[in-house]
Amino acid sequence: MIDILKSILFGIVEGITEWLPVSSTGHMIILESLLDVKETYGIAFWNFFLVAIQLGAIIAVIICFFNKLWPFGKSKPQEVKVETWKTWLKVIIACLPAAIIGIFFDDWLDEHLYNSITVSVTLIVYGILFIVIEIFNKRRSFKINDMKELSYRTALIIGLIQLLSLIPGTSRSGVTILGAMLIGCNRTVSAEFSFFLSIPVMLGASLLKGVKFFMDNSITGNQVIFLVVGMLVAFVVSMLVIKFLMKYIKKHDFKVFGVYRIILGIILIILFATGVIAA
Repeated sequence: MIDILKSILFGIVEGITEWLPVSSTGHMIILESLLDVKETYGIAFWNFFLVAIQLGAIIAVIICFFNKLWPFGKSKPQEVKVETWKTWLKVIIACLPAAIIGIFFDDWLDEHLYNSITVSVTLIVYGILFIVIEIFNKRRSFKINDMKELSYRTALIIGLIQLLSLIPGTSRSGVTILGAMLIGCNRTVSAEFSFFLSIPVMLGASLLKGVKFFMDNSITGNQVIFLVVGMLVAFVVSMLVIKFLMKYIKKHDFKVFGVYRIILGIILIILFATGVIAA
């Protein structure tokens, strides 16, 4: 029962922090240090759990945007189907940089960058950047106000910006949304395209980690329960958070999240310096 409660807590944190630009990695590091899942299930399972739990969050994206993502259906006009296929092509183009780098450098990134120091510094640096960028955005108008207006070239640029999210603590959703805004996309287009990008990126990451895990490890019944519960909770919470964020960005900017990131980064540094969590 205690492990199930832990899994529920991880699912809640994942569902919230995966979509808000506050870094799910930073929160997971702090939460794991408090709940000590590595000691219970092992480091290998913990690393697998971190990406596998994202499947619940991804299913939430698919359901929330199903009508915009599903290119079939007799009731859909042909031009809408064509635009949907174009959107998917843009998503694929944008995903290529992260897919290529992720496949070849996944182990190196985990070994050298997945640590409290990197995450805390990244939280603070990007927190400051979020605030600066949002101040800059207030003085400009956006040229791209509909997904149809987003070109393949712009999609590729957003994909290159997404590479920054390979550094733990960056926040994939945050860097892609703000990056898209910097190159002319309005908030709604930026957020939606970021969510669309998350589907192949996070599914690919989960598949890659899953293959690596099962090549060298077996999974127990308790681990399956822990994983499934976390995924289900992450799905439910993600549904609520995605809907909240899409409403929020219509009237608000991301400066408050920048401040939050800076505070969280400082907390991480203090916890690391005092030995509460390992580097």
